[in-house]
Formats: sequence, structure tokens, C-alpha cells
Amino acid sequence: MTSSSPSPTPPPECPAHGYPLYGQEFADSPADAYAHLRQYGPLAPVTLHETVTASLVTSYEAALHILRSPETFSKDPRRWAGLQDGRIGPDNPLLPMMGYRPNALFTDGAEHARFRSAITDSLDRIDPIELREYVERSADKLIDAFETDGKADLRREYALVVPLLVFMEMFGCPPQIAEKLVRGMSGIFELVDAEKANALLFEGMVELVALKRAKPGADVTSWLMAHPAELSDEEMIHQLTLLMGAGTEPQQNLICNALRLLLSDDRFAGSLSGGTMPIDDALDEVLWTDPPMANYGVHFPVHDVDFAGTRLKAGEPIMVSFAAANTDPALATEHRAGNRAHLAWSAGPHTCPAKDGARLIASVAIERLLDRLPDVELAIPAERLRWRPGPFHRALAELPVVFPPVDPASAAPPRRPPLPESTASQLGDSTWPNSPARTSSTRPEATSTASTPGSAPADRPRWWHSLAVWRRGRSTTRP
Repeated sequence: MTSSSPSPTPPPECPAHGYPLYGQEFADSPADAYAHLRQYGPLAPVTLHETVTASLVTSYEAALHILRSPETFSKDPRRWAGLQDGRIGPDNPLLPMMGYRPNALFTDGAEHARFRSAITDSLDRIDPIELREYVERSADKLIDAFETDGKADLRREYALVVPLLVFMEMFGCPPQIAEKLVRGMSGIFELVDAEKANALLFEGMVELVALKRAKPGADVTSWLMAHPAELSDEEMIHQLTLLMGAGTEPQQNLICNALRLLLSDDRFAGSLSGGTMPIDDALDEVLWTDPPMANYGVHFPVHDVDFAGTRLKAGEPIMVSFAAANTDPALATEHRAGNRAHLAWSAGPHTCPAKDGARLIASVAIERLLDRLPDVELAIPAERLRWRPGPFHRALAELPVVFPPVDPASAAPPRRPPLPESTASQLGDSTWPNSPARTSSTRPEATSTASTPGSAPADRPRWWHSLAVWRRGRSTTRP
């Protein structure tokens, strides 16, 4: 009598409408959703909002192939079949995030290269040392406002505002215009009256472009205008919208998600021996497991294609899940600290051109907060923190913390000089150099193991507390 091994269980058939990526259930447990979706293979059917469907890429290998194959998988939403046949109406709330704009994100080939060169060349003119100093000054200004209270919502009072202050400085944007831009961008990400939010965002961008045409300065907006690509006003508006979208909402999520990890996971409470490395490790962990843009990277097949066991039709959206791809069980999970091969910044020709600056801003903002408030603790257990629903981002609703109130008269770390009253940039000259520096193509990124952080004991030692005491001791004993 011979025994035979059982036949492998075939994957279940894909549901007709796909797994919903909107709503609180998905926001609360995205890892469970990705685990469920993986049983359908490297691509799985999802709904992004009511009747808007897509194929979600959950495999790292499949995601990398799509991101690096623009000849087969286009970024241009003008190919979107649902828009062409009327299934997606002009008032659909996903259009501000997925619809065509003449910018570097939603174009291919020569058009994309032209837009991207203007962006990368302009961003390259920012001095990272001066950017670091500006983030420190911005952080100090915000911490000064709540350090005597003994409590704060670090999302609303800190992580949300730091990127805005940096944007205002880097782009020469006055506060009254920036306020419109933030309200508009927030509405688009939250899918809350997205059409109205998009109109408000457009209005603010028109005002900013008009201001800089009339009065250029030493800022990214003016450098974009002066670039040899000769961007029109409409093209300027859409490059700025892209840069703000990438530099505010995702940036605050990166800061919040990393602070949550640092304040709740015992792995990051260790010794002082690594200096500021624990912050870098926390950022790596977040970019692997809780990237601020969890699902985006929308592509459209240029023709019907068989891919990863799935028949993909031309023009039907494929969305890369950066979070699911990064946590693909097929990837090795050990030795991820310092590994930057994750896809949080995307890959291929559309790799984020501002990833180094974004990481610097987040790192400095976190470092400054922990230096100024070394005894900060989560006000509630980490598992009780609320996540904001939405198909694209991984975003906390709040980050409440408590700490011993600071006496303003007590010893404190050295402050940077006060922020200037105007938003005129201090980052360089407004004219365009003859040979502007260009960024190289994106290099691969890295891994760190997923964890289930819990609230930390209030009395646990933390490396940044010792570091703050050491720094303050040096500042008071220095001759």
C-alpha cells in the first residue's frame, strides 16, 4: 500500500468586488488585511472607495518588477479605462489622488524626465546643513509652546506643523497661503469633500506661483521657475502640488509612526552606545513595516498582459502596496537594521527624489523632541492609539503624550536663534547656476522586523534620557 502526499490546496477564487481598503477596519489592522490578500497570489482584488477597484500588489518581487517596467506599466492616469468608459465620474473623490496631473508622478518618458530634472535640480540646491538648522529652530519654537503643559498631542502640535514650517521656508510660502494648501491637501488624503479640497489646494498654488513670478527669491519655487525646463504656470502648480503632497502628509506620518515606535517598543529603549542610531533604526523599522504611504504607486498596463499568474487588462489600475511588499513573508527578516532596500520611497524611474531630505527632517525633528523632553511617555497604551482611515496612508489620528512640565527658567539645551519673521528662504541664491547638480537614480532600500509594540513601563530607562543629561551637563560645565 503506497501513500501519496496530499495535493496542495488551491488559492480561493478572487471575490467579485475585492477587499475594501477604506474604513476603520482596514486602518486598524492592515497587516491582517495583507495576510488575507496574499492567499490570492502576488496580486489581489481590492476596492479603494465604493466602486473603484484595483489590483493590489502584495509581493516584493512583483512590486519591484512593476515599478521598474514603465514600458509595460505606465504611470499616466489618462490610460485609466474607468475614466475613458465613464465608470469613474469627474466627481469621484479618488481623482485628486489618482487622476492625471502634468507632473513628474503621473507622466512617463521624456515628459517625466523634463519634470523630474526640474524637481531634482531644484531640491539639490538646498544645503542639508542649513536645512537641519532650520528644522531644529522650528522644533524648538513648537516645543517651547507646550513644554510647560506636561502633555501634548504630538501629531497635531508637532509632527503636523514641522513639515509645514519647513515647506514654508523651502518654498518661500507665506502663512496665509500655506494654510489653504494644508487644508486642501488634508482633505484629499482623508477623502473628505475631496473635490472642494482639491479646489482649495489649486487656489493656494495659483497664489504662490503668482507671488513668486512677481517676487522671486532664494527658494525652491523660484528655482523651479528659473530652471531650463521652462515650466509653465500650470506645470509649476502641479509640480508644487506633488512636492507638497509628498512633503507634508507623509512626512508627519513618518515622524508620528517613528515616535510611536520609540515610545512603545522596548528594543529602542536600550543603551547610549549607539548615539543617535536608535532613531535611524526606528525610521528603518517604520519605513519597512508602517510606511507613511502604505499603498500608492498606481500603474496602468499599456496592453493586456499576463503577470504573476494574473491576466491584467489594459488601463485597469494596479496599486503597489509598499507596506505589504515590504513585509512579504518571502523576504528575510533578520539583519534588517540599517538595511534600506524597502520600497517606502518607491523604486525605478519614479523613486522619490526627496527621500534624503525627508529622512533628515524626520530624524532631526525626533532627535530634538527627545533631547528637549527626555522623559516623554505615551499618555495611553500604544494599542489604543487610533489610526485614520484611508486607502493610501498609514496615519495616526493623534499621538498623546505626557512628560514632567518644564520650567522655562531651568537649564535647557542650547537653542538655535529665533525663527525669522518672514518666510524668505536662507537656503541660497535665487538665480539658476550654469551647471546645476543632478541627483543620481534611486539606490535600493532596507528591512527591519515587524513587531507588536505595547505601552512601555513609565520607569524604563531610555537612551535619549541619558544623552540629554550628558549634553546638558556638558553645556553647564563648559568654560
